[in-house]
Amino acid sequence: MEAIKRNYYGSLCTEMYELLHPEAPQDELHFYLSYAKKEMSILEPLCGSGRFLIPFAERGFHIKGVDNSHEMLKKLLEKSPDSDIVESEIEEYQTSERFDYIFISFGSVSLFTEMQSCRSILSKIKELLTEGGKFVFAVDTTANRCPDSDQYTVGAAVKTQENDELILKSKNYYDEATHTQYSPAIYEWYHDGKLLRKEEMNFQTHLYELGEMEIFLKEIGFSDVTVYSSFKKDIAKTNESEMFLYECSV
Repeated sequence: MEAIKRNYYGSLCTEMYELLHPEAPQDELHFYLSYAKKEMSILEPLCGSGRFLIPFAERGFHIKGVDNSHEMLKKLLEKSPDSDIVESEIEEYQTSERFDYIFISFGSVSLFTEMQSCRSILSKIKELLTEGGKFVFAVDTTANRCPDSDQYTVGAAVKTQENDELILKSKNYYDEATHTQYSPAIYEWYHDGKLLRKEEMNFQTHLYELGEMEIFLKEIGFSDVTVYSSFKKDIAKTNESEMFLYECSV
């Protein structure tokens, strides 16, 4: 039996993602846009199906994207065929170009649940920045912990373009020692009540506390690290925030 890939967005997962999140949240989009200038070279690792990359490109910004999901990038190219993207794990991404601004949208860095691997990826991103370049990203926090559940329950159900039904079932377990949220999921595609396709996903996220990521960033060599608790750039002060947003330079 083929092992279930961890945090990989397959075909059914991509289909549901597109139906549930056809556009970027405007507050988050404008947060990332606030750092961009037209003369900048911009990179979006984990760009997915392009809900941030495409609006950047439409506004005339020079932006490239990297993602490991063939399915998500295929969807991106369907919407924006001329997009400059590479299919790769971020730690394996090779380019001679250096970027003035790199951003990763909300929660994606939390997918790196092995802390040594997370450090390596953050170090890779630092290497991709120009001198004085800026890195902006967001993570989930312990305030976003899901209640533990032993049984799969329906989390979302949507109609596809074919008028079929796509259902997401998931359950949750939180490991207090590692701050890891385990959320295995099953995607099911039904036509007239008959199951046509099924896809399992091994979804894991690391939930951060205030001060935890800051240590990594400073050890790696980032400077001027600022932590926000909202897209309005309120300074993070407690672990009650549902997100931490990091602005840092090299």
